Amino acid sequence: MEIRWKAKPVPNSEIVAKLSAEINVSEAIATILVQRGIDTFDKAKAYFRPQLSDLHDPFLLKDMDLAYNRIKKAVNKKEKMMVYGDYDVDGTTAVSIVYSYFVTLNPDIEYYIPDRYKEGYGISKIGIDYAYENGISLIIALDCGIRSNELVDYANELGIDFIICDHHLPGDTIPKAHAILNPKRRDCTYPYKELSGAGIGFKLVQAYSKKEGFPEDKILEYIDLVAVSIASDMVDMQGENRVLAYFGLKKLNENPSAGLQALIEVGPKKKTYSIQDIIFGIGPKINAAGRISDAKAAVRVLIEKEYTTARQLTRVLNERNTERKELDNDITKNAVEMVESTLGMSERKSIVIRGEAWHKGVIGIVASRMVEQFYKPTIVFSQNDGMLTGSARSVKNFDIHEAITECAQWVEQFGGHKYAAGLSIKAENFDSFSEQFESVVVRDIEEASLLPEVEYDLDISLQALTPKFLDLINQMSPFGPGNTLPIFHSKELRSNNSPRVLKDRHLKLQISQNSRHYFDGIGFGMSEHLPTVSNGEIFDACYCIEENDFNGQVKLQLRLKDLKPYRG
Repeated sequence: MEIRWKAKPVPNSEIVAKLSAEINVSEAIATILVQRGIDTFDKAKAYFRPQLSDLHDPFLLKDMDLAYNRIKKAVNKKEKMMVYGDYDVDGTTAVSIVYSYFVTLNPDIEYYIPDRYKEGYGISKIGIDYAYENGISLIIALDCGIRSNELVDYANELGIDFIICDHHLPGDTIPKAHAILNPKRRDCTYPYKELSGAGIGFKLVQAYSKKEGFPEDKILEYIDLVAVSIASDMVDMQGENRVLAYFGLKKLNENPSAGLQALIEVGPKKKTYSIQDIIFGIGPKINAAGRISDAKAAVRVLIEKEYTTARQLTRVLNERNTERKELDNDITKNAVEMVESTLGMSERKSIVIRGEAWHKGVIGIVASRMVEQFYKPTIVFSQNDGMLTGSARSVKNFDIHEAITECAQWVEQFGGHKYAAGLSIKAENFDSFSEQFESVVVRDIEEASLLPEVEYDLDISLQALTPKFLDLINQMSPFGPGNTLPIFHSKELRSNNSPRVLKDRHLKLQISQNSRHYFDGIGFGMSEHLPTVSNGEIFDACYCIEENDFNGQVKLQLRLKDLKPYRG
C-alpha cells in the first residue's frame, strides 16, 4: 500500500533561532519544539521539567463539590458504596484507583465491572439491580455513564445516587446524576479537556484528599495506574496528561504498585519502561481479562498490595492474553479473506463486516488490524441472538463517531470517540446500516484520508544524528497523541552491506549517506521494500531514532517508517 509523506510546516526561523539560543539546543531540536507549540523559554522549561504543581485544582471540574459532599456523607454514615467501571484498561485502572483509595475510608465498598457479553458496554440494568438488592446507595461510575440517561433515572427511582466520572462526549442531554465529572460537558470550564477515565478518577481522589487535608503521598501511590490508562486509551499526551504520564512512568520504573510490578516482570526485562511498553506489554494483559472472560480478574491484580499474591493472580491474565492472541489472529485472517473475496467490497470506501462465531472480546483489535491493512473506516460486528455488537476504528481525519450518529435510526446503542467507537444493532438492520454508513463515508471522507500518511518533523542529514541529539529527543518523552516521537526524513541513502529479511517480515540493513555515517536500520513488517534497498540503489527514508541494546552493545538505530526510491 502506498504511503503519503507529509512534512510538518516549517516554523518561523527567528523564533527557532531565539529558542535555540535561550535553551542551548541545536536549531533542529528547537524546530521540533516550536512545531509543538513550545516556543518560549518558560514553555520549554515546563515541557522538559514537568512539576506536580502544574496539575490543575480538581475543584475546577464542575460538580466536584457535589461529588465530594456526597462521598463524605457516605463515608461518615458508612453507606454501602459501589465503584463501577468499564472492562477495558482505562475502566479497570480507574476502578482500581478509586476503590483502593476509598476502601481505606469506608470498608463497606465494593467494585463492579459489567460482563462484556451479558451486560455490554457502560452502565447496565443488571448492575443497578445488583446494587439495589445489596443495599448499595451510592454508585461511582468511571469511564462510562455520560449517555446512560434512562438507567440513571431508573437508579434514582430505586433511591441510588450516581456520581459519573467520564471522559466520553456527552449527548444533547446529560443524565440526572447527583454529580457528573466530565471536562467535556458544555458547562464545564475545566482548563484541560482530554483526561482519561482513570485521570478523572484520580482527580476525584485528589479533590477528596485536598479537602480532607490528607498528605499528597496518599494519592501519588496511584499515579502509575493513571499512566497506564493514558497510554492504553491513547488520549492526548499534552498538558495535564503529560504531567500525569511523566510522574506515573517515574513511579512505574522506580516503585511500581505490586500488581503492575507483577505484570512488568512476566514481560521482557528492560532498563526503563516507556509508554510503548505499556501499550504493547502491560495494557494487552489487563485488557485480556475483560476480552476473554471476567475483567474483575484485572482489578484483583491492580488492587493487590502484596507482590507474591499479585504474581499468582497475574497468571490468569497471561493465560487469557495468550488465548486472546490466538483468537485475534484467527478472526483477522477470516475477516481479511471475507473482504478480499466478497464481490464489490474492495471498491467500497468503508468496511462493515460481521461474523457469527467471532469472539466479541477481540473484534476491536480485529477492526484495528483491518484499518492497518486496508486503511478504510472499519466496523467489525459479532453476531449473537439476533443482535450485532460492533467495534469501529477510523483513519486519520475521519470522525467515525459522527458517521455512526448519522446512522442512528439503525443503531440501538453506541458511544466512543472520533477514531474509535462501540455500537450495537439488530441483525436484520445490518444491510441498511452498512449501506447508510458507506454513503456517509463516500460523502464526507477526503480522498487523501484513504491513504496512510507519515508526517515527518524535519529533513535532516545522518551526520546530525549523535548520542547527544538522541538524548534530547528522549527527554521529550513521554510520547503519545499530540506529542509524538519525532520522525525524520533523509535523502540519498544507501544500504552498505547486503540487506536481509528477518522472520519473513522485517527488513534489516545498514544505512549510510555519502558513504559516511553508518547506522543500523530496522523496518518492522517492511520486507516488501527489500528491492528498493538492494544492489546499491539510492533511496529516501522516513524514520525515528532509538537506542538498540543488543548483547550489551548500545548503538543508535534508525527505526524505519517508510522507504521510497530516490527521485532526485
